[in-house]
Amino acid sequence: MKIWWVSLVFVITNVGALAEEPQLSSPRVVFQTNYGDIEFGFYPSVAPKTVDHIFKLVRLGCYNTNHFFRVDRGFVAQVADVASGRSAPMNEEQRKEAEKTIVGEFSDVKHVRGILSMGRYSDPDSAQSSFSILLGDAPHLDGQYAIFGKVTKGDETLRKLEELPTHREGIFVMERGILKQRLAASAVEIER
Repeated sequence: MKIWWVSLVFVITNVGALAEEPQLSSPRVVFQTNYGDIEFGFYPSVAPKTVDHIFKLVRLGCYNTNHFFRVDRGFVAQVADVASGRSAPMNEEQRKEAEKTIVGEFSDVKHVRGILSMGRYSDPDSAQSSFSILLGDAPHLDGQYAIFGKVTKGDETLRKLEELPTHREGIFVMERGILKQRLAASAVEIER
């Protein structure tokens, strides 16, 4: 009798977990790094303004020549803000879009490995273009940062990034400065 009950609870838990997973949109974005590609899918039903903003930045080429400024093993790999993280100059349209702030679209989606979560300052509506790829579960971020998508391919690339040498700067674990050029990322939109 106990075995049946445990099995039944397991099935109900799995069904509930599946119902909470947001629907990914069909377009994908690929960040190309020296360590491999990382493909992203997006949650327009969870954070529509954030997804639109990120897609516009990608279409304008704003993430090209950008880099990951933070790689904290088991926590996050954080993409630099495009206004200050690019090595190439920006044109007027790129700069205008990069400097826009977007309203915080907080949800019940959990911060787990592979999730894309917007960076921001203390103001909940201060996100611009920096975002984190979760490298582990971070429940302390739930409901406080806008989740807008997840990694669909490239976990092996994330594992390579986690192995890079780092050092601590205040509260951040940063990749060593000499590696920034090697972490340059380009974004290419693809359709599925």
